[in-house]
Amino acid sequence: MSHTKTTGQTPRKAALASFLGSMVEYYDFFIYGSASALVFSHVFFPNAGAATGTLAALATFAVAYIARPIGSFFLGHFGDRIGRKRVLIFTLATMGGSTFLIGCLPSYSVIGVWAPILLVLCRVAQGFSAAGEQSGASSMTLEHSPEGRRGYFTSFTLSGTQAGLVVATLAFIPVAGLPTEALYSWGWRVPFWASALVVIVAMIVRRTLEEPPAFEEMKESQEVVKFPLMVFIRHYWGSFLRIVVCHLYATISTTVTVFGLGYAVEQWNISRSSMLWTIVISNIGQVVTIPLWAKLSDKVGRRPVFAVGALGCAASVFVYFWAITTSNWSLVVLASVLLGSVCYAAPNGVWPSLYAEMFDARVRYTGLAVSTQFANVPQGFLPTIAALMIGTGAFGWVPLAILLAVLCVLAAAAAFAGRETAHVPLKQLGRTPRTTAAAPAARVTTTL
Repeated sequence: MSHTKTTGQTPRKAALASFLGSMVEYYDFFIYGSASALVFSHVFFPNAGAATGTLAALATFAVAYIARPIGSFFLGHFGDRIGRKRVLIFTLATMGGSTFLIGCLPSYSVIGVWAPILLVLCRVAQGFSAAGEQSGASSMTLEHSPEGRRGYFTSFTLSGTQAGLVVATLAFIPVAGLPTEALYSWGWRVPFWASALVVIVAMIVRRTLEEPPAFEEMKESQEVVKFPLMVFIRHYWGSFLRIVVCHLYATISTTVTVFGLGYAVEQWNISRSSMLWTIVISNIGQVVTIPLWAKLSDKVGRRPVFAVGALGCAASVFVYFWAITTSNWSLVVLASVLLGSVCYAAPNGVWPSLYAEMFDARVRYTGLAVSTQFANVPQGFLPTIAALMIGTGAFGWVPLAILLAVLCVLAAAAAFAGRETAHVPLKQLGRTPRTTAAAPAARVTTTL
């Protein structure tokens, strides 16, 4: 029985499921970041002192980045063994459940040290599930997409991510304006509880999806590998390195949203609310432009669209920091739209298909999950590096901008380091003489 055809509403449903799933995952992730900066030092670490409590709260945010690589091994393995759909339902339930529980946690004043312990456990669960969401959603949507439109449909995973950031930021703007007593008692909990509504909708959509035809064919032909990670390590280390370098462009995001926010507020007297709205506007733009760039990549190729966007980031990051030094909010918004909605959206919209197309179906979930989670590591360090590099005066930002530009140029070069895959048939993606020859020895029948 053949499963190769993808017809009807399946690609659209897969794209919608990816959009909603990513929106939930990253809404949950981002509201935690806002709460850790604004609230958690008072609620969960009240006896630590202001500075120490803030550091402790932010440390719980970082815990998720330790859990993510571990989650990538586990979720990637089972995504390639038992199916994309089952693992994606698990990631959504885990993220949604842990986020809702955070909103229910008693404060330190009620249960003492157990409050921060339970908070950290919930945060670990968030990080663990996030490790498999984008990679699984990208794999599943890619494999459901018709030939010639894989980039477009797969890009909705990243549109969902940007939508999650927008909604999370908007959710915390009114919460942060509550009276102090209301904010610390119940106000901060509302955004965590509200995520349950989108989780329910996303779960309904995701449960109605079938496994991709490519995975069903592997089960029928008994090509599901027993240890996908071993096949990945043996045959795809080159793709792993290429993804790590390509993903250096993403340092733009964390540097702008984390460091740039503080830099504009503290050194150039732009109000915090103005900068938050700048982030919202830029990301709303990305929700629109990401699928447009991805659609273009279906026509002209993944590599040129990714590279042009990365090189655009290398140039426009100078415009962004210069605009901040003018203290003119209108200029900052325009520069942010140029950097984020126009330039950054290009590689951001293309990478789900570009990276996923480097692997064949047997190891696609594992390869994408492990590669992207390790590729995300530099993002965590860049805000700290930026704070150390930044100088004083109107041109103190130049060394940082040069560093970011160099990273983006390297990312553009890495995009061209491999073959173009936009027009390669799905069955031929990631296949090499070595991996094809190795397949029979690794076959295993999947039974549940």
